[in-house]
Amino acid sequence: MVTRYTDDTHVGAQTTPDSHTKRALRWAGPALAFAGLGGSFTQTILIPIQGELPELLGASATSTAWAVTITLLVAAVFTPISGRFGDMFGKRRVSLILIAVLIIGSAVCALSNSVIPLIVGRGLQGVGVGVVAVGIAMVRDILPASRVGSTAAMVSATIGVGAALGLPISAFVAQHFDWHMLFWLSAAISIGTFALVAWALPTESPKTGGKVDWVGIVGMSAGLSGLLLCLSHGREWEWTSVRTMAVLGGSAAVLVLWVWHELRVRQPLVDVRVNTRRAVLLTNLASAAMGMAWFASQVAFPQLLQLPTAVGGVSLSLVEASLVLMPSGLAMLAMAPVAGRLERRSGPKPLLVAAAVLIAIAFCLALTMTMGQWTVLFINVLIGVGIGMGYAAMPTLILQSVPRSETGSANGVNTLMRAVGAAVGAAVVGAVLAIEPAPGAADNRQHVSAAFDETFLFGLVAALLCGLFAAFIPARGPAAVSGTEVPGPSSRGRRFPRSRLIRHRGTAYPTNSPSRTSL
Repeated sequence: MVTRYTDDTHVGAQTTPDSHTKRALRWAGPALAFAGLGGSFTQTILIPIQGELPELLGASATSTAWAVTITLLVAAVFTPISGRFGDMFGKRRVSLILIAVLIIGSAVCALSNSVIPLIVGRGLQGVGVGVVAVGIAMVRDILPASRVGSTAAMVSATIGVGAALGLPISAFVAQHFDWHMLFWLSAAISIGTFALVAWALPTESPKTGGKVDWVGIVGMSAGLSGLLLCLSHGREWEWTSVRTMAVLGGSAAVLVLWVWHELRVRQPLVDVRVNTRRAVLLTNLASAAMGMAWFASQVAFPQLLQLPTAVGGVSLSLVEASLVLMPSGLAMLAMAPVAGRLERRSGPKPLLVAAAVLIAIAFCLALTMTMGQWTVLFINVLIGVGIGMGYAAMPTLILQSVPRSETGSANGVNTLMRAVGAAVGAAVVGAVLAIEPAPGAADNRQHVSAAFDETFLFGLVAALLCGLFAAFIPARGPAAVSGTEVPGPSSRGRRFPRSRLIRHRGTAYPTNSPSRTSL
């Protein structure tokens, strides 16, 4: 059988779809979105009981803090690695492995009664978060071009939705059940996700094969780990201490050597040249800036809602504060299909610019309005809508700017940049909100108000930076918003002569084909 190839061909786009293909076309989006929710849910699962962990585990607060930090750290480091492995070995296979690791990590945490097993289990959960980047890349291989943008937006939005919904759910479970139930719940969600993904997705997506860049993996892991450790623990270590400076300097040196290695190896972990293309680089910078803005609100609003009214807070419990913040996550989820339609009509670049402007407006309102629980809810929903729009635009900007063989890796780097931006935002806002009590309630209120104003100003600047980076992304126009790479003039419907076809296991492919698609 001779395969006739066009640039818009994708796995699953058969002339006469079989039952497996029909199932994939119908269920791939929900399955991948559910996988993303399960992975991102783990990031906030321990926050409701973080203060109680030293007593529950018989360990110091410094040791138990690693149970939260290790998940974010491992997730940031392993996400681009997971994306690259998905390109090389098949995205379905890698997704199932990541979900299986998430299940094992959840079970280890659920069975732990001391700090070391809990940290190990939380690290394994961090590995599983990489399923989000792999899922976004898989969308391009499975679905028609008309559905790539909206589905990638939905999967991308789960990064925020899972974290936002995870907090109130975890707070409720921790308040009414033993804390181990948090992880049994995570394990149950992950088992359901594994079954759904295994059933819904096609046998396998295209894969490139090749050798694993172990030197690149070690170099990137070491460099990013040091950088993120400094951002997470810089205030505790003191920013100007010898330890902080040494780790930060060592990380920078390792990352420079890593880039040098990646530019010279034949099959790099991350294709630096692809990721420094103007469109990809500016999208990643915008992603980091949006991560900073988002985490400014994620750190500030929970504190503001729980502070006593005497110092300008709202005096809500953790569960009540979580319920006030939850609509923001629902807004992100609701915006995914809407943003997909807007993206098809206007293109991903205008959508990203509009998202940055909306987030900037929200922080302007936070700077000028009196902050009560309803005000926080309204402003946080605006930020959630903006984040949902931005996270909808970014995957398409990446997908249409990189080769098909690099989609997993490129989306992994984009997700990593969000994590780096979030870490920077958390570090800056955490330092600003480390308010020393002042004598007298009036003085306390003044100090608290100034600290939150500085936090909202930081969020505003980050949102404006995001909009600035987005404005300079090369425009492709609505016609290019298909979720597929547009390397040159379209070859839609063009038939290749036999002289330009190569054969592989009885199936013919065009000699210049960027991917092999068997019909």
